[in-house]
Amino acid sequence: MTSSPLLQINALRLDLPLDGTMRTVVHRADVSIDEGLAVALVGESGSGKSLTARSVLRLLPNGARLHGDLLFAGESVPDMTRERLREFRATDVAMVFQDPRAHINPARSVGDFLVEGLTAARGVPAAEAVAKVTGILREVGISDAGRRMRQRPHELSGGLLQRVMIAAALAAEPRLLLADEPTTALDVTTQEEVMAIIGEAREARGLAMLFITHDLELAAAVCDRVMVMYAGTTVEELPATSLRHHAAHPYTRALLASRPAVGDTHTELRAIAGRPLSGFEAPHGCAFGNRCPSVQDLCVSDRPQPRSAGDSTAACHFPHTLSPEEVGRHA
Repeated sequence: MTSSPLLQINALRLDLPLDGTMRTVVHRADVSIDEGLAVALVGESGSGKSLTARSVLRLLPNGARLHGDLLFAGESVPDMTRERLREFRATDVAMVFQDPRAHINPARSVGDFLVEGLTAARGVPAAEAVAKVTGILREVGISDAGRRMRQRPHELSGGLLQRVMIAAALAAEPRLLLADEPTTALDVTTQEEVMAIIGEAREARGLAMLFITHDLELAAAVCDRVMVMYAGTTVEELPATSLRHHAAHPYTRALLASRPAVGDTHTELRAIAGRPLSGFEAPHGCAFGNRCPSVQDLCVSDRPQPRSAGDSTAACHFPHTLSPEEVGRHA
């Protein structure tokens, strides 16, 4: 008998009020994460990745409406009471945001930010909380933790501040970590350091992770499974080891053909024709249809549902019809 996933999202739809009208920005998100495993959610800007992650914590704009199933350890997140939701956010799930300066009070010290979560939400004595977060700061690569605890956010570099955000997430001792493009504003060297810190901390604690990124190669390097999102829909899900050679959806394959591979100096890179659509722009049929080299009449009239395609589950009427080289040549 197999255990149920820690996080299970089935046919999630998210509607938001835009210009006085309810518009669908996430049409269908299907995400499954087992205890201790890492899943990447990849896609271009506006695809709905961050909104899907924020739905897990119900950190959504006023007036948002969620449809479908969103279960954490078998419990419905949309049905949680306010009291249960506060407990859930404080103990079960933690989020690392892409812009730490927008999520840390600039008027308070780093130590106040880190300690408050433990003393207010968990009732940990102040001295014990200070000792705990100081230790975690050292764990995430901040050696002079005592001095950093006394500083304000503006006194820290972007890389150090992102480490503080990671420390705050780890201090909550969650079961699931949501990492929303945590390296976007950092230089390449610092990006590698931050991802190494997250990976080591996750493995040491047995954390599950939903990793939001636009980088397919990074997703495959740090996660067990990869999910690709386009125009508010998860269009493909497959093992990270199968990504480069067994992707079935034309969008995934076009993304692979548009970026260089390490050590490959011969393959010509191909841009994807057209522009990416936001969820609220998606047509009735396949949202990728106007950019797809193998589009057919059925794609225009009917929105494809997820179906098995080898190692992959792809929302495509005609999955795995082109090789990555063919996709790049026709894009």
